[in-house]
Amino acid sequence: MPNSELPLTAAPGAGDGGDQMPDVRVPPPGPLSRSALERLERVECPAFGRRREARAQKSGADMLPIVLSRGRGANVCDVDGNRYVDLCAGFGALLLGHAAEPVRRATEEQMARLTLALGDVYSADVKIALLERLAALHPGPSPMALLGQSGSDAVTAAIKTAALATGRPGLVAFEGAYHGLGYAPLAACGLRESYRAPFAEQLNRRVTFAPYPRDGESAARAVDAIEAALRGGEVGAVLLEPILGRGGCVVPPEGFLRAVCEAARRRGALVIADEIWTGLGRSGAMTRTGEIGAPVDILCFGKGLGGGLPISACVAPEPIMRAWAREAEVVHTSTHSGSPVASSAALATLDALDAGQLAARSRDVGARFQATLRGALARVPGVVDVRGAGLMVGVELESAELGLRAMRGMLAEGYLVLTGGVRGETLTLTPALTIPEALLSAAADALARALAA
Repeated sequence: MPNSELPLTAAPGAGDGGDQMPDVRVPPPGPLSRSALERLERVECPAFGRRREARAQKSGADMLPIVLSRGRGANVCDVDGNRYVDLCAGFGALLLGHAAEPVRRATEEQMARLTLALGDVYSADVKIALLERLAALHPGPSPMALLGQSGSDAVTAAIKTAALATGRPGLVAFEGAYHGLGYAPLAACGLRESYRAPFAEQLNRRVTFAPYPRDGESAARAVDAIEAALRGGEVGAVLLEPILGRGGCVVPPEGFLRAVCEAARRRGALVIADEIWTGLGRSGAMTRTGEIGAPVDILCFGKGLGGGLPISACVAPEPIMRAWAREAEVVHTSTHSGSPVASSAALATLDALDAGQLAARSRDVGARFQATLRGALARVPGVVDVRGAGLMVGVELESAELGLRAMRGMLAEGYLVLTGGVRGETLTLTPALTIPEALLSAAADALARALAA
């Protein structure tokens, strides 16, 4: 059926600055969302519908989704005309919020100038400018970057780079970790064994999983597990998230990441830092590993890099990247990798992060938001912990069922949140770095009401 079935009239808040409180006029999901969902289920892969059904059975709640039609800043509107405050921001990817003016302006100008170059054969000028900016994010000698289209793509490039540089196929990853679902990162996905199981025979079997630590005692066990895996001599890289993202916004204890780097260095292995979620200001710094002084070898960026457009990068010092320069050609590329439009969006995003000092704002606003959440939830049953860094915040609850009910309760209140954690027990809050603090304070009160209900 044609898109004209969706309403064309402006939804409430569609013309404002994206800093408005929720306005829920029709209990979600409204009739137009339900109608659109029927169309969706006829044409979309059934994996996602099956997931919704499983969540509904687990929570006992109506998990039918809303259908979004437009967004600006921290606000999104559904097809029924409801306005929400978006505390997900495209899985954390919309660092500047929806329809950010710098990204929109840059992409429109680039579309009028050059839409697509010839990738790695004839590069675009804007791609070269982006590579220079990304290389500057790595503190190592003469850094170089390899562009991709998704976080999974960047992690794949990093795993390939480590294998070429070390000649070792093995990998150490972490329980609860998520690096994307392409074949290389899927083998290292510790979040759900069910993601790997159907494809196990096609995946790298030389992956060892270590526990991701929450405290000093578990950190010592994790380092012991990593060192045991490294002693075999087949491990080329340790792949880690500086903060466990989809695994529940778990912040490892101080000194853990540096200890991992030291252990890997002693055994000639590289450390790949998946900064796809934590980087570019999300956790309060341009790179989390740089902020805490962990000397990692390879950095991966994605999510927020394109301001909503798909682009990613793997960055490493020249001595490591030189491993790609071989007599027999070996490359990692694709038609749209480093496209001029996506590159222009990434440059505009990086410029806006610098101009607005948004990494520092994320650090300070996120700390206050966590304090506000702790105060609002102090006497609410079922709350286990509030944690995170910058505007990457997790609220751990007693169960996955409570998490799903809280997610639906927040939707009714006019806020978009997601569940994370190994069991789905943690609400993950990753709003735009530009979100007004008043919206965050109101969200904390709304979450208290949703959980109390």
